[in-house]
Amino acid sequence: MKLAILDDYQNLALGCADWTPVRARGVDVVVFDRHLGLGDDAVATLAPFDAVVMMRERQPMPASFTDRLPNLKFVVLTGARASSLDSAALTVRKIPVSTTSGGPSGGSTSELAFGLLLDTARSMSRGDRLVRAGGWHGGLPMGVSLAGKRLGVIGLGNLGSRMAKFANAFEMDVVAWSPNLTAEKAAAKGAKFVAREELLATSDYISLHVVLNAKSRGMLGTPEFAAMKPGAVLINTSRGPLVDQDALLAALRSGKLGGAGLDVYDIEPLPAKHPLTAFDNVVLTPHLGYVIDTTFKAFYAGAVENVLAWLDGKPIRVMHPEALA
Repeated sequence: MKLAILDDYQNLALGCADWTPVRARGVDVVVFDRHLGLGDDAVATLAPFDAVVMMRERQPMPASFTDRLPNLKFVVLTGARASSLDSAALTVRKIPVSTTSGGPSGGSTSELAFGLLLDTARSMSRGDRLVRAGGWHGGLPMGVSLAGKRLGVIGLGNLGSRMAKFANAFEMDVVAWSPNLTAEKAAAKGAKFVAREELLATSDYISLHVVLNAKSRGMLGTPEFAAMKPGAVLINTSRGPLVDQDALLAALRSGKLGGAGLDVYDIEPLPAKHPLTAFDNVVLTPHLGYVIDTTFKAFYAGAVENVLAWLDGKPIRVMHPEALA
């Protein structure tokens, strides 16, 4: 029996949970600390494995890929959902997908989002690079105080409302919009409800906190960037495809956008020499929003429980129970 732990870039999986009971059942546990992708090499690499543990959406699992894995019998998905996983195709093959909790992660993604906002305002990453290169102030832009600046939050759910609280602590003017948001709900979460058009036109910073789906994909494109306040800064820690990448690059090149703080991208990992890496006013992090100790311990402890239950013939937390029929 062979089990693959995928996309463990920081080699954290084996230290975040006790895999001894799994190995004691005769399972060969193999950790991949590199991204495999979807090519023929990835198929050849994973073809011998009976089970895989996915780290969220790092490894895409479309039917065109999983159908080429003849030995695959079981999948563990860390977290509750992943748009990159075609679970329906696995259901057809009677391959169960067991999920895990995210643990007490709290507002880790919102914390990172506000960190990106701070970085764009005070050029901390740029300053760090400059000092390490032997420089000092030369070439750095003037910093911006956040007090009194307007933050527009798109999506005022759990993460968006935390972002609003952080901004309130820094004495920012916080406004929010989402399709089903009301003035009363916004006020209860520390924000003022405004129309989408007003948010785009008046916000100094715009932060996305919405789920990626058919309706939200590409929600910020050329018309939206054109409607934004000149010099506005975009923060995106949700999903890359929420933003039309070509429109984003055009807005940065033209100077319409004053900068961006990005943790998510259309293609992950972000390819070397991607156009976004050319902008000094863009802060880039490698999808770190959920990468904290409590979350990873919950992910991998849950993965161990799922694997043991499957080995016992009684899979738990199965995404599509019809796969067990």
